[in-house]
Amino acid sequence: MNEFAPVLDDEAVAVARVLDSDHVADVVEALNHEPRETAIELLCAMPFERLVDIFDQPELEAAPELAEALPRPKASKLLTAMSVDRAADILRELDEPARSELLGALAPPLRTTLLSILGYPEGSAASIMTTEFVSVPSDWTVGRTLDYIRKVERTRETIYAIYIVDQRTQLLLRSTGLRRLITGNPEDSILSVAPDRVPVTVTPLTDRENLARAISKYDLLALPVVDHGRILGIVTVDDIIDTMIEETTEDVHRFGGMEALDEPYMKMGFLAMIQKRAGWLCALFLSEMLTANAMQSYEGELEKAIVLTLFIPLIMSSGGNSGSQATSLVIRALALREIGLGDWWRVALRELPTGLVLGSILGVVGICRITLWQYFGLYDYGPHWELIAATVGAALVGIVTFGSLSGSMLPFALKRIGFDPASASAPFVATLVDVTGLVIYFSVALVILRGTLL
Repeated sequence: MNEFAPVLDDEAVAVARVLDSDHVADVVEALNHEPRETAIELLCAMPFERLVDIFDQPELEAAPELAEALPRPKASKLLTAMSVDRAADILRELDEPARSELLGALAPPLRTTLLSILGYPEGSAASIMTTEFVSVPSDWTVGRTLDYIRKVERTRETIYAIYIVDQRTQLLLRSTGLRRLITGNPEDSILSVAPDRVPVTVTPLTDRENLARAISKYDLLALPVVDHGRILGIVTVDDIIDTMIEETTEDVHRFGGMEALDEPYMKMGFLAMIQKRAGWLCALFLSEMLTANAMQSYEGELEKAIVLTLFIPLIMSSGGNSGSQATSLVIRALALREIGLGDWWRVALRELPTGLVLGSILGVVGICRITLWQYFGLYDYGPHWELIAATVGAALVGIVTFGSLSGSMLPFALKRIGFDPASASAPFVATLVDVTGLVIYFSVALVILRGTLL
């Protein structure tokens, strides 16, 4: 217990004792399930070292609000003891005047470092980097470097990547791993044990996707952020994992036809949830009105052949499903850089025959369904049931082909005009294909059923 701890009731004290004995990841998970007021009380009652460990976990929900609720002296002390990248994350989410108050209470060197990180665009390499890394001059020996690592290891994000800089210019020369130092001769030069190649680096403005791609490609634990040859900080693999989870979550939300949530589902307020979902639903609803307009255009045909209405849901869903499949595949391929904007015509050439084959498969299934129902007396489609079956089969070929082609091209179009391809959500594609699907269906019906039902 410390000087900042408030008086807790018996239940809160009991919970605090349980939390204090758990692994820090379990503590964070438990705190995330507690009401905000209870979580603040528990945090205030914890030993300071434990508090630092908890706030250093990216999984701690509402960390900025919890930090702001702490007494100002304790919050400032906490930010000083935390890793620099996590402190920057918390300060970035705080509103004024809390941010300025906390920054003003920090030591000038730390304040300068944090302001520098906060000055970079969110999502860039410099905005998620840490300045707590191991760097040594190029004229040091292996033994001296190991002695230095022993002294500073508690204050560094990682000690498994060591960066060698020019003593005079501070330019990054080489990088090496801890294993090479341990197996090297203590009297050898640090440069002699480092791999003889230029380190893989990124610029301060490199985006998160390219960061993740570089770390995966070169199998790195950390990636140095370099500006004009000088190392500013490093981005570790755990930071990339955390940011990519956030990015993937946003894409999944958008692909479901809504704005990305900025809080966990169960923490999201009712009005905030309505705000995130209502806009897209209204846009999709207005788009679906075009479906009603399309059906009104064929009102006469529907009056003559009511049986055609039985297959409208089947036709619309098949086109939407094929379009959603194609959209999902292309969006993921674009995200993984398996394809680029210039490959749109290759994708079109693949999706066109794919759509024809898939449509033919569904067309055969549809024809068989109508035939079986007619022969077994489950439903009477009338004297021209063969033509109705042919209409459904031919329409499915056209609609599934159009759905596959349009669904695969939409992400390219969005990316070309500067939008996130994930905005090509499944509901949006389905809406687009619904309208065109009806037009294709009734156009095919007019050709096949002319002179009989129409």
